[in-house]
Amino acid sequence: MTSCSSLQIGYDYDKQADFTKYKTFNFSQDALNLPVDQLNRDRILRAVETEMTAKGFTKTATNPDVLIDLQVKAKQETEATATNTGGMYGGRYGFAGGYGTTSINYYQYTVGSLFINMVDMKTERIVWQGRGSKTIDEDASPSKRDANISAGVKAIYTKYPPKP
Repeated sequence: MTSCSSLQIGYDYDKQADFTKYKTFNFSQDALNLPVDQLNRDRILRAVETEMTAKGFTKTATNPDVLIDLQVKAKQETEATATNTGGMYGGRYGFAGGYGTTSINYYQYTVGSLFINMVDMKTERIVWQGRGSKTIDEDASPSKRDANISAGVKAIYTKYPPKP
């Protein structure tokens, strides 16, 4: 989630859940141990906490209404582009000839996805899930990573609370 390509977001939710009753949250142990480097994990946790607070939630260590669980996935993708040079020419009497070449260039990149799961502590079931996917820029500066992660998490939370 630290790149410059466009962010793809989506969400899903339990239609039976009463989202007005959720006021407090905390992070799951898995979220606190998210399998990314510590700097990016801290950025993600801060961004999620900022958005939860902006949505009216209070973080609490004791008896939260919901637990925030996070998952990350990365997928290698390859894109190919073909370029044609040379080619056909036309003659006066309707014949054509010539030759051309095609060069193919391959570009490999990583698409990272962040899943934010909101788990109802009473039922222990996911009641809302937001997700965002974006090409990862491995060379982004620390300030660019901060900005991209914050913007990505903010975009995911535009889908919370779900509209009935």
